[in-house]
This record gives sequence, C-alpha cells and structure tokens, in this order.
Amino acid sequence: MEPQAPNIDITAEPRTLMRALGGYRAPRLARSVLEIMVTVIPFIFLWILLWATLSAGYWLGLLLAVPAAGFLVRLFMIQHDCSHGSFFRSKGVNDWVGRVIGVLTLTPYDFWRHTHALHHASSGNLDRPRVGGIDTLTVREYRALPRAQRLRYRLYRHPLVLFGLGPAYLFLLDYRLPFGFMRAGWMPWLSTMATNAAIVVVVTAMMWLVGVGTFLLVQLPITLLAASIGVWLFYVQHQFEGTFWEHDSDWTFHEAALHGSSHYDLPGVLRWFTANIGVHHVHHLCSRIPSYRLPEVLRDHPELRGVGRLTLWQSLESARLMLWDEDKRRLVSWGEVRTVAADRE
Repeated sequence: MEPQAPNIDITAEPRTLMRALGGYRAPRLARSVLEIMVTVIPFIFLWILLWATLSAGYWLGLLLAVPAAGFLVRLFMIQHDCSHGSFFRSKGVNDWVGRVIGVLTLTPYDFWRHTHALHHASSGNLDRPRVGGIDTLTVREYRALPRAQRLRYRLYRHPLVLFGLGPAYLFLLDYRLPFGFMRAGWMPWLSTMATNAAIVVVVTAMMWLVGVGTFLLVQLPITLLAASIGVWLFYVQHQFEGTFWEHDSDWTFHEAALHGSSHYDLPGVLRWFTANIGVHHVHHLCSRIPSYRLPEVLRDHPELRGVGRLTLWQSLESARLMLWDEDKRRLVSWGEVRTVAADRE
C-alpha cells in the first residue's frame, strides 16, 4: 500500500504546488495500453453495430451514435495526452499513437500539438494572441469595435454557432489547411497534408467496403456529435464565472493554470468517457500527468477538489457568458453588459 501523500496547501505559491504534483507524472505502460484497448474496441464494435442496424431504421441507429461519439471523444483525449508526452514514456510512441488517432479524430496531430502548447502557455493572458482557444473579448474591446464586427462576434459566441456549426467547421474544414501559421515553417503543412492523405485512404477504403451513402450515414453523426462535445468541454474548462484572466504584467503561468481552469466535476460515466479531462486545473498545472492518474491526485489531495469546481448543472450557466469585464474581474453575459451601459446613459 502506497503511503498517503501529504496535503497540498492550495494557498501556497502555485509553482510550489506544481512541484508537489511531480510524483504523478510517470505513465504506466500496461494501463496506457489498456486505456487504448477499452476505447478502440468498443468504438469499432459500435460503428459496425450502427452500420448493421441501418436496415432496421436509421433513427434506431442514431441512438448508437451517442456512445460511439463518446468513445471518439475519449480517443481524442488520449491523443491529447500524447501531445503532452504523458501517455507513454517514449516521445516517439506518444507521437505516433497521437498521429494514428488523429486520422480518426480528423485532427492533424503535430499541428494541433503546436497550437495546444500555445494555449497552455498563454491561457488567461489578456495581452497575448488567444491561439488554440475560444476567442474572448473584454467589454472594452467589444465596445471599441465597429457595429459590423460586434455583430460578427455576437454570432460567433451564439451557442448554436459555438457548439453546433463551429465544431463542424473546425474539424471538417479548418483543420484541413493550416492558414494563419505560415511563419511556423513546414511543420503545420506537413502535419495537415499527411493527416489529410491518411484520412482520404481510410475514408476511401470504408466507402468501398460499405458504400458512400452508408459510410456518411454512420460516420457523420458520430463525428459531428463528438466535435460538439469536444468544443463544449474545451469551452467550459476555461469559460466560467470564476475563471482567471490578467494582463501580462500581472499574469503568471502557474496562477492562470490553477485558477483559470475549472474542475469540471462530472458524473462518473461522463468522467470516464472524457478521460478525466474535467480535472483541468490540475492538468494545466502539471500537464505531464497521464489522464488516468488525475483521479489519484484528487484522492490523495482532496483540498484540490473545491478549486474552480463546476458541476454539470452549473456549467450550463457558463454558455451565457460572453465577455470579460476587467472592472468586475469576471466573465459577464450580454444582459449584464447592456445593464451597465444603460446605467451609464
């Protein structure tokens, strides 16, 4: 039996907390392989079962798309772990497992790893480009925009766009060409083109095997639902009322990691399907901890459970938060912005 870890003082300097979590960074090969197997095999089984049930009625098959999408989300989370070098000890194994999974998730692994690293390095910083995250303006930035750009931002932040049309565009179209990263050299293009080529091979083979229409009827609902779930998770892990945003002069990586990321305390089944990504404050503080070891951290250090805690029900309220109010130091809704504007008139 392992000795009980000493409690972490959550009021201490976050850099100190990160060092205290270093003991959880070591991945376990057998567990990593098992996590892949219990995700890939059920996904393949559900895909085949959905295909087989099409003749019995498409709406019946669509019910199977929900758990299948859950397993695809879980595959993305394993790919996410690989991008942090946390799922296996070997960098090469992490990278190649991530690249293979990236074909299934329609995500160019090396390019996404680059943008995600930028997200970790600048999350919560008001003065740095918000690469790899949800675009969020401050109230002052929004008010300084021309009317047309205000409307564009409002449309972008509308839930139907942010969690519906946006995810479909992101995974089906935006990830196909890395526009905007010309200065990053050849890596983004090699990553996206190689992933695109592999996707074409896999999709062509599957269409030849089951038919074009059948493949689309099976795969599209799974992909679109998984994409929306993934974007929602990414959104709610940083877009909540008590999150942390600061200008560069007052911003620190460790403070932003611990207090700018939520502990999305999901029910057990959803926690499993999302590979514990809800323990996001710990993940941002020490991204080399494998996802399957994050519950160990909360078990050994229960004082971290309440930091940024957000329940499933509470998270639904986050969808109305649109702008960062620098005076109130929190995210606010359109209604709050209008109320403040009316009071000033």
